[in-house]
Amino acid sequence: MLEVSNVRLSLDAGLPDGWPLVERAAARALGVRPAAVARVLLLKRSVDARKKASGDVHFVATLGVELKNAADEEAILAAQDGARAEGRAFPGGARGGGGHGSGARSGHGSARAGSGARNGRASRKGRSAASASSVKRHQPYRPLSIPQVSAAARDAEPRPIVVGSGPAGLFSALCLARAGLRPLVLERGGDVDERQAAVAAFDAGGPLDARTNIQFGEGGAGTFSDGKLTTNVKNPLLPHVLHWFVQAGAPEEILWKAKPHIGTDLLVEVVRTLRAQIQDAGGEVRFHAQLDAVRFKDGTVAEAEVRDTRTGDAGVLPARRIVLACGHSARDTFALLHGAGVRMEQKPFSMGVRIEHLQSAVDRAQYGAAAGHPALGAADYKLAVHLPGGRGVYTFCMCPGGTVVCAASEEGGVCVNGMSRFARDGRNANSAVLVGVEPADFGSDHPLAGVELQRRIEQAAYRVAVEAGGDPYQAPAQTVGDFLAGRASTGPAAGKRAVTPTYARDVAWCDLRKCLPSFIADALVEALPLLDARLHGFADPAAVLTGVEARSSSPVRIVREADFQAHLPASPDTPSGLYPCGEGAGYAGGITSAAIDGLRVALAIAGEMAG
Repeated sequence: MLEVSNVRLSLDAGLPDGWPLVERAAARALGVRPAAVARVLLLKRSVDARKKASGDVHFVATLGVELKNAADEEAILAAQDGARAEGRAFPGGARGGGGHGSGARSGHGSARAGSGARNGRASRKGRSAASASSVKRHQPYRPLSIPQVSAAARDAEPRPIVVGSGPAGLFSALCLARAGLRPLVLERGGDVDERQAAVAAFDAGGPLDARTNIQFGEGGAGTFSDGKLTTNVKNPLLPHVLHWFVQAGAPEEILWKAKPHIGTDLLVEVVRTLRAQIQDAGGEVRFHAQLDAVRFKDGTVAEAEVRDTRTGDAGVLPARRIVLACGHSARDTFALLHGAGVRMEQKPFSMGVRIEHLQSAVDRAQYGAAAGHPALGAADYKLAVHLPGGRGVYTFCMCPGGTVVCAASEEGGVCVNGMSRFARDGRNANSAVLVGVEPADFGSDHPLAGVELQRRIEQAAYRVAVEAGGDPYQAPAQTVGDFLAGRASTGPAAGKRAVTPTYARDVAWCDLRKCLPSFIADALVEALPLLDARLHGFADPAAVLTGVEARSSSPVRIVREADFQAHLPASPDTPSGLYPCGEGAGYAGGITSAAIDGLRVALAIAGEMAG
């Protein structure tokens, strides 16, 4: 099979009946007749809207193409090599896909042998030239090779403990289970069904459950998000993470979409399935089980004290290896590790607010006249500016067609995040607008000073909303127009562009400067017009800012060495058996990177125990 990249496809090929357009584009890119094509796979697809002003919005795809005659594939590869050696464009690719478009029918790998053959000589008149395609031999996905640990090696020490069931914990535990190690997963919150009920009750105005909420419980904070799987991490484990998600029930399109997402509604079932896979492979998952202490002997983990968060009963487990995948909100776990002498350090992170726009306005800004085409769906964005004073301001966790969610996990604090369903069909778009926060801003050199800064700002948001007349856990909010003008808001803007906040417990209109540190508020005032220059309408006066977003990532890093283990200062040469990983430990920044880090740690453990 050949892999053909940079194939231009029109939007209509993204429709349910558009697959013949993909097949014809594949044939044109290779310079063959459609009848010569046996099978086409969609390997990657992105949207190119750089020329939206002229109405040119299309897909760019990488296709897997199998020809009926294997010798033809070899001839094409030889021609590609010859063209490259002579500095020429590959003949087939130079014609590109023209105005014909693409998009997969229903799922990765859809194909129809030779379909669309009668259209193989479609006129190229009026078709703009596309960039040359590139052809290489396709390398199919091969499952992850996991070291297998013998029963004797496994039983020579207590089974590994995984603390936390977010993406790092789930993927680490599943890998350990498939290595034959029968891991025990400890999760302080409830399972995903109990979690859904707790979140719904809090959204409806009920009391906060400090152990089962948007931050804590099966699946981690990412379960109640957009389920975005995009990452800047370049790691060979990435394909395995995506395939394991699909094997757990995620849509197959995450394998080929340039910006894949799962959505909260589908993530719930995916998380359930990952748990079942861990159990089927010999692992165990305990809910309402919180790590209360780690005890060391001669610098190595010896015991873990675990408390039932419902009854308060505590017990001690023998331990030799603990995978610490506790998430960025496990502030009490950070404190107990610091008290146990585990080396930790301050880490830069970001804080700010959520911004909401009408999704229709974002669609128009991104796609121009193509906005609304059914193959495009809701538009997203990713923006960043570097201010003259040195601060970075950027958007994060953009949720098309989503809602701003109640993300508090501590009494007396307000924290927000964003969420959207797989369909992304809500009226509003939302995104975090974050300002870089450096250790110099923490006000102390204590390793946990960043945690205290987060807590102070969340408590200030709670207090400011109540002082503005809001009920407990309502969020402080302000229109962009009022924020930039330096005046408190008394309600949403008027007119057709008005944005109604989606925060479930309602908002209290106020002046956000009362709960944001001045360096964050000033940076936002400076950055909003600059971001608007990158995406027209971003600083629309009617857009709504809701505060505060304080947990974009962990403000602390649990130091680990090259063997993925923390080494206690008193025994620096002794591997401790404590494996910090994922976002909470400071080694990831999202669902995918956390899952990758969990796999890295599990493979290191399995490899060591397998000898």
